[in-house]
Amino acid sequence: MSGNMTGNTVFHIGDKVVYPNHGVGIIEQISSRTMGTTVEKFYLLKIAASSLKVMVPFANVDSVGMRPVVRNGEVEKIVDYLSSGECINAADWKDRFKENSDRMRTGSLADVAMVLKSLLILGQGKSLSFREKKMLERARYLLVSEIAISRNCAESLIEEALTKALTKCNLRFPEITELAS
Repeated sequence: MSGNMTGNTVFHIGDKVVYPNHGVGIIEQISSRTMGTTVEKFYLLKIAASSLKVMVPFANVDSVGMRPVVRNGEVEKIVDYLSSGECINAADWKDRFKENSDRMRTGSLADVAMVLKSLLILGQGKSLSFREKKMLERARYLLVSEIAISRNCAESLIEEALTKALTKCNLRFPEITELAS
């Protein structure tokens, strides 16, 4: 372990990280500024999809849920879950929406996969509400973009892999065009 006593994960320039709700970013710079007697260090991230720049103070890394991009072992687990994992939906729309919103906020890709799967199952029986469609679109985007960056390959290949996984439990991976309508 490094000599960092605060318990925060330490990132380096060039690291690929996930900033929840924005997706994957790359740490471009680590800077510090002095405020009175305290020196505050922060990461400067560039969000891959939007080129947005985000400053994250070291002290806030854990509270905002910033984390390293998923590794291959985790990707395997997510794909396995999509192809065969159990998925239980709360019957009440409000409860379900809250559970899914909470999962999206954790920043964990496994939680995002749960949301995607639960909404796909739900969508089989009836059409999703506008907000649920938006959430499905977001979950789809976060999964595809992060796994593509983690595996260093094209998003279309990841879409194919996820489509294959979901087909095993008779679910259809949504096309972007369906979600946009």
